[in-house]
Amino acid sequence: MQETRLDTARIRAARRVIDPMFLDTPLYRCEALEPHLGCTVSIKLETANPVRSFKARGTEVVAGRLADDGSRAVVCASAGNLGQALAWSGRGRELDVTVVASRFATRAKLDRIRALDARLELVDGDHELARERAAAIARHEGIRLVEDSLDIETCEGAATIGLELVDAVPSFDAVLIALGGGALATGVGHVVKALAPGVEVICVQPSGAPAMTRSWHQRRVVTTDSADTIADGVAGRFPIPAVLDDLLLVADDAVLVREASIIAGMRMLLDHAGLVVEPSAALGVAAILEDRDRFAGRHVATIVCGSNVDMGAYHRWIGAPTDKS
Repeated sequence: MQETRLDTARIRAARRVIDPMFLDTPLYRCEALEPHLGCTVSIKLETANPVRSFKARGTEVVAGRLADDGSRAVVCASAGNLGQALAWSGRGRELDVTVVASRFATRAKLDRIRALDARLELVDGDHELARERAAAIARHEGIRLVEDSLDIETCEGAATIGLELVDAVPSFDAVLIALGGGALATGVGHVVKALAPGVEVICVQPSGAPAMTRSWHQRRVVTTDSADTIADGVAGRFPIPAVLDDLLLVADDAVLVREASIIAGMRMLLDHAGLVVEPSAALGVAAILEDRDRFAGRHVATIVCGSNVDMGAYHRWIGAPTDKS
């Protein structure tokens, strides 16, 4: 494999600085899903932790290095999960954490950021405007700006999930990874291609927020004027060139899925796995639903990457419970 920005030795070292409560998350075959999807399905559950997403693997690495360097303040832009994770990791190391988010972000995520003692600044725009504001704060105050997916710690923290996947027995034929900014996809993809190159790495993104997927297919950065998806955690419009370069080396495919399939995936994870997940976490299941023939008879792993969802919206999307009688 050609070299990415990531380093497998650093990824192994990251496991030593990440709080163990975020490591070795449940990985199990979900037989109840299989009759509905037509393939063997294993779930890697990244929600059973204090911030209910995989993001703390990366923020633990970031905050640990800042504390070691004697830095006391940090700022990031976030759709919600990164900010919550950075607030959690920073609080434990007595860092002053500022999170910039859109005021239209999921309320449950914003409330949790506040509860973790971070300073929260809201902007009247989408995530890209929040990124601009966070960068301005970092310049003005002379503090560290954490840029998800660009900062290698966020990718290599997420990559520790890949170490746990490749150690699994039996091995998988394919792994389905939610694609937004790219930290999760490039991190897990790097490890899988380095240590289990026969496993297919498939990235999944909503059709309403297709910038990174279009960029992967065209092998150049493609931006979009807007994003329209319930999967707020992966709704970026401006791919980062360095991240795209890594993704081109580690992903075998990048696919887009419809909103209806995302909602159906969320419903399936509730009905057959007992999991309440945010839309981004259902992208893998949505990809199987839209291309059953591709996955038929194969063993597929999907990363359930977050469960920070507004319950009012969740119930509107999912509807009434299925009658099991």
